[in-house]
Amino acid sequence: MKVIILGSAHPLRGGLASYNERLAREFIRQGHSVQIYTFSLQYPSFLFPGTSQYSDSPAPDGLYIHVKVNSINPFNWFRVGKEIAKLNAELMIVKFWLPFMGPCLGTIARRVRKNGKTKVISIIDNIIPHEKKLGDKLLARYFVKSVDGFITMSASVLEDLKKFDTHKPKVFSPHPLFDNFGEAVNKVEAYEKLGLTLNEEYILFFGFIRDYKGLDLLLQAMADERIRPMNFKLIVAGEFYTEARPFWDMITNLGIADKVIMKTDFVPDELVKYYFCAADIVVQPYKHATQSGVTQICYHFNRPMLVTNVGGLPEMVPNGQVGYVVSPEPNAIADALVDFYKEHREFVMRDNIKQEKKKYAWSEMLNRIFEVMNDLKMKNQ
Repeated sequence: MKVIILGSAHPLRGGLASYNERLAREFIRQGHSVQIYTFSLQYPSFLFPGTSQYSDSPAPDGLYIHVKVNSINPFNWFRVGKEIAKLNAELMIVKFWLPFMGPCLGTIARRVRKNGKTKVISIIDNIIPHEKKLGDKLLARYFVKSVDGFITMSASVLEDLKKFDTHKPKVFSPHPLFDNFGEAVNKVEAYEKLGLTLNEEYILFFGFIRDYKGLDLLLQAMADERIRPMNFKLIVAGEFYTEARPFWDMITNLGIADKVIMKTDFVPDELVKYYFCAADIVVQPYKHATQSGVTQICYHFNRPMLVTNVGGLPEMVPNGQVGYVVSPEPNAIADALVDFYKEHREFVMRDNIKQEKKKYAWSEMLNRIFEVMNDLKMKNQ
């Protein structure tokens, strides 16, 4: 089958690009032909909160990537849509994560579907964004009307999607493993690579720092009187996508500067494995969420995780088996961390993870995509 993937990819960086590239490799592994159409301009600079949208890493081997899509140029949307339509692919996958992208991705999808052959299926990260803006619903609705079927990666997003459409095929399929960051290394190697002290232990907060991700809750938990004397530190690894000063002030005011290691540059793909393999447990103290790619990196590297009971996060983390599910409150986070270290939970949880993660294969994502395609074929008969 000929497949087009429309969305972020190299030279762009981050989880969206990693996801699309890994999805392409699974299609190729199963014998399909894949081309990726990615952005020449993803975000205007005034809308991008980080330091750079682009990767310093070399282009991935074996992937055919066209850098052609301009997110703010309607003439470009029509031109790219016409180009993709002429390829007469059986399937186009569109990764959707932000209403801002609705006009661009939706217009391209409309043009492609006019060829009468290509079915357009969207993998939806969020249909209602974490940080809401005026016009979000209108833009999301425009996009939803432009595609044939949907995959959501959390049950909560599936329910949100039903507010926009009740007729088109849609299924839930969990976020697959992020297994494209290399094989695990032992803790000593990870410590040495990151310059960490060998006689201490570490927990990890990983990913872009945004207000909804609850780093402030975790910092308050680190100030808990039970945690202060314990022999572990928090590594914060990720670039600020919000104002940084309040977090630095909080660290100073809470008196926890000696308990927190701030690594707030963008983490390139080749270093990801070292951060996860250095950590005893990975903490996602989100205030609201849908699903998280961080969880699936944890599964790949067999790392226990602490998540909050918001959105789709509890769906991915059986409480007490592979980690903890707690309320988004500093005391609850501190309770779990104290239990983890005092009761020596790490290795039992890691053994459980090795079994639990079997359900998150990329082949399962493709099975759900083909399920939606079959539904579409039956409707057209």
